[in-house]
Amino acid sequence: MSTRLAVLGSPIAHSQSPALHAAAYGVLGLDWQYEAIDVTEGDLRRFVRERGPEWRGLSLTMPLKREVLGLLDEIDPVAVLTQAANTVLLTDGHRRGFNTDVYGITRAFRDAGVDALHSVRILGGGATAASVLVAVQRLGATTVTVSLRSPGKAAPLIELAAALGVSITIEQLGGAGGPVDVVDAVVSTLPGHAAHEVEFPIAVRRSAVLFDVAYSPWPSTFASAWLEAGGTVISGLEMLVNQALAQVRIFVGGDPQQVLPDEEAVLAAMRAAVHA
Repeated sequence: MSTRLAVLGSPIAHSQSPALHAAAYGVLGLDWQYEAIDVTEGDLRRFVRERGPEWRGLSLTMPLKREVLGLLDEIDPVAVLTQAANTVLLTDGHRRGFNTDVYGITRAFRDAGVDALHSVRILGGGATAASVLVAVQRLGATTVTVSLRSPGKAAPLIELAAALGVSITIEQLGGAGGPVDVVDAVVSTLPGHAAHEVEFPIAVRRSAVLFDVAYSPWPSTFASAWLEAGGTVISGLEMLVNQALAQVRIFVGGDPQQVLPDEEAVLAAMRAAVHA
């Protein structure tokens, strides 16, 4: 009986996860089947409950990262903190949820040479924004401004910032005049196809690192503006590869901290699979 895994979401056909995971398991010599399956918010409970013993794990995209929490037997501390799980390990009917996005974001910053942050602006306010907030706090950020379309929905981020000891300011995305403050990093969690209402002054684009979670199409609107100004840009593909590496660690060894056998070769194969 072949071991099965999948990434769930809707739409999901565009997902790069099957290519990433297939590359990893190929290097590891594991004949595991990983596929993309279209699952909507209302279907998640039924889908998870119907998985048989051949299923090892699931990767989740939005909006399933929050819905899945109520279906888990155990939740890792990072997923509890962010109230979002993008990974589920299935073992003997037991469901363990993890958040590997925080690791993916943190490592992407470090791989780009960014080891310390103080002030950060986050665009967007969903589950990914919560993971970004935790990641930048772990890199030292103490001051964060969040720009979102519906400031009234910022309560979870405000509570999270308080728990992390981070000073947070909430602003309307695309408000009058737009942001003009110079920060260490700007992180966009907005969809790549979104019509961006925010324009950043050249001083910000030149000095602040841009981390754009979107990676398709690339370069994004923000990335193009940053590159034109000579600024530093981190693609969301870096987050995707690194969070997937942590998922492979979980599916193989049950622990996001457990380094894989020949992990550098695994990571190189994953990068090659998506041209990161």
